[in-house]
Amino acid sequence: MAKKKILAIGFSLPDENIGYSDFDSDISLLDWDIILFKPNINGYIYRRESMFEGKPCLSDNESFKLKAQTEHWRREIKTAVEHGKLVIVFMDELKLISIATGQKEYSGTGRNQKITRIVADYNNYRSIPIDFKLINSKGKEIKLSTKNTELISSYWNEFSGASSYKVIIEGGGIPCLVTKHGEKVVGTIARSKNSAGALVCLPDVDFYQDTFFNEEDEEDEWSSEGKQFAARFIKEIVSLDKSLRSTGELTPEPEWAKDSQYKLDQENTAYEKLLKIEEKLELIQIEKEAIVDEINDLERLRNLLFEKGKPLEYAILDALKTLGFEVSQFDNGESEFDAVFESKEGRLIGEAEGKDNKAVNIDKLRQLALNIHEDLERDEIDKPAKPVLFGNAYRLLPINERSEPFTTKCITAATTSSTALIFCPDLFEVAKYLKDKRDSRFATKCRKAILNSVGRVNFPEVPQKTKKMSEQVTDEIQI
Repeated sequence: MAKKKILAIGFSLPDENIGYSDFDSDISLLDWDIILFKPNINGYIYRRESMFEGKPCLSDNESFKLKAQTEHWRREIKTAVEHGKLVIVFMDELKLISIATGQKEYSGTGRNQKITRIVADYNNYRSIPIDFKLINSKGKEIKLSTKNTELISSYWNEFSGASSYKVIIEGGGIPCLVTKHGEKVVGTIARSKNSAGALVCLPDVDFYQDTFFNEEDEEDEWSSEGKQFAARFIKEIVSLDKSLRSTGELTPEPEWAKDSQYKLDQENTAYEKLLKIEEKLELIQIEKEAIVDEINDLERLRNLLFEKGKPLEYAILDALKTLGFEVSQFDNGESEFDAVFESKEGRLIGEAEGKDNKAVNIDKLRQLALNIHEDLERDEIDKPAKPVLFGNAYRLLPINERSEPFTTKCITAATTSSTALIFCPDLFEVAKYLKDKRDSRFATKCRKAILNSVGRVNFPEVPQKTKKMSEQVTDEIQI
């Protein structure tokens, strides 16, 4: 018998044969036989923008990402079960949050204008394609229900001690595990009517017990106890899959039974409705993809704050275009320039450098000087371009915690070579303003600041916006 392909989502196991995926993944579940799922959205909660009515409230961007990711898993889990897969959900705590709806309300005028961002309730179980109600409740006193014990009993005998319930389940399948007192449902089995697939909800398991890890062995973080636990766990999960499959296997429909003479009129009508819905979904998906591409392009500007290498170079090119430069990269096989940009004010050549935890040094200036000379040697170039060094120093630190981005030697050498030094977060500030508001006069000032600077470029101060960021913004739940 072929070995089962098992995938764990939201947690990992010390077994090289078990696949692993983060919650933030677009992986398809159809490539796997058994899927182990934890609806873990702690990363989103950690990145919350604010608190609203005691719940974490996500930004517009994070709200979109979470909704898209939740819809992905809901769709994938449903499809996997319909295609005969076993999906086991380990019922973690119900996490209540608020997400943006994309709608805003405005009241008042001018500086007294109040912006109300409309938000809605959301939780980590939206990714599960079951209509159930969950209530947070914690405990370890659990017993088998009066029905379906033959399917779950072997697993429960082995792992009841490592399990604990964190939610009470109302609806969502046939009960298989209940609390010892009160018989509240904490585990269910929902079987597909069209395949041998099943969606099983089980009490949470502590997969990260202290004894499962080696504190001193850096090469192997998992202890022998952790590996043994994982081996026993996988054995029981495979056994559970076998039990469910043996009692729910369906006979594949023969080709002759698919003939139109056997189809119901209502079936044909339903297929026609489905086709129309699919056409609408296709158009919506195309529209969604276009908006996602637009968002990705806009997000790229933020790479000026923390990136290095090619991602930083592309962000610099985008920013320079926003400032009104015509930009390109040059590579003729012999010479390669990170950025060539020009406007009516002049022509410039730039080099980009990102540093993880130190200032930008003199090294890149040598390369930049060489680029200027190689560029001037080209027949079509009459005079040397203005050299510009773009530096993203201490790139992983918050902006206000970074030290001087260029070393003293770098600043001295830049003065000698008439090189402009641009701190990438400074470029981000002016490009962000120009992205949000067309201001040709300000853009001209920024271009001139680069062309006329020797040493670090001091861009003109960003004009005060009519609507200040400090204005009051209120989050409300949409009713």
